[in-house]
Amino acid sequence: MKFGVIVVLLLFVSAFAAHFLLSDPGYVFINFRGYLIEMSVPVLVLLTAVLFFTVWLIRKIILAPRRIGEAAGRYRSVRSGQKMTRGMIEVAEGNFARGERILARSVSTSDSPLFNYLQAARAAHLQRRDERRDEWLRLAYMNIPEAANAVLLTQAEFQLERGEHEQALATLRRLVENSKNHGHALALMGKLYFELEDWSALREILPRVRKHSQVEPAALAAWTNRVHHESLRLAADAQAIALAWKDVPRALKSEISLLEAYYEGLLRAGLHDKAEKALVAALKSNWRGPLVRLFGLVESADASKQLSRAERWLANHGEDPDLLLTTARLCLRNELWGKARSYLEAVISLRPTPEAYQEYGALLNQLGEADAAADAYRDGLGMLTAGSLPAITHVESD
Repeated sequence: MKFGVIVVLLLFVSAFAAHFLLSDPGYVFINFRGYLIEMSVPVLVLLTAVLFFTVWLIRKIILAPRRIGEAAGRYRSVRSGQKMTRGMIEVAEGNFARGERILARSVSTSDSPLFNYLQAARAAHLQRRDERRDEWLRLAYMNIPEAANAVLLTQAEFQLERGEHEQALATLRRLVENSKNHGHALALMGKLYFELEDWSALREILPRVRKHSQVEPAALAAWTNRVHHESLRLAADAQAIALAWKDVPRALKSEISLLEAYYEGLLRAGLHDKAEKALVAALKSNWRGPLVRLFGLVESADASKQLSRAERWLANHGEDPDLLLTTARLCLRNELWGKARSYLEAVISLRPTPEAYQEYGALLNQLGEADAAADAYRDGLGMLTAGSLPAITHVESD
């Protein structure tokens, strides 16, 4: 409707102008450097219109090659995009080889060649063509240097997926050299160090992982816990144990695995009195089986007093297998063979463990019951090896 109104208005204006021009066509006189030009107004209007049309036409002719090139470029881009989409669909549907070929053919005309390279590398990876996968990544790295981190990260993820831990670690280290605090790279390095049990390397990068990456809190806590646990476990003397425990964050000092490692370190360093006092205080505030078990390994200066304390605990925790085992060990240390036997038999009836059978076997040997001791050792060994040994093929003798 709007177009129709415009046409009507133009017709009205044209008719109005024609009426005046025909009734009086006017007269135009131009004198320029001795030249005299005379014409009517309608002729001047017509010449002016012809001039504007000529200029417009010349401009269109001049711009035509560029417009044609742009149109051709748009067409190629659309075609390339269509090919890339088709290639991705083929890969998604499991036609990896066909998808790789389509992506490769469209890389030269693609608006985003990096995407083509990475998707072609993924298709090769899914075909287990690792050499070809690495070649696509190499081309992406060389031709699109600004995307170096993205290429290296993709390569590391492929290597991790393939179980190539050492190669992945080399790739990630190269990436971190380019970008020291790259969050995702640090997260992958942390995961890799944890799997490789490289605790010193994990310990070194943990501060940067906390600051720059978005690792799941549970995973980060597990990494931190394990790093401190190994530091305590490997501490060789009292000074090293003290430094390692001081380095543990306050929030983690109540973690049972770290407490165990700390008290075991104290016992390993011969600091039995210190370990005894610390264990008594810890158990008073929070009764926990692993700490009760460690109390039985303490070689106190007063073994009788230590046994009395354990027996007092039995009043409230008489069914605790860890406490019964600890009390049995303290009875052994005090040479109370009969009481030790009763406690060990109670432990085995409640919760048999290789540790309990070992103590029981040693006691039976002490009492001269060699056959019963052998049975106890065999039962304990059977618990350790149950399900882990292959069946022996029956061989008939001649």
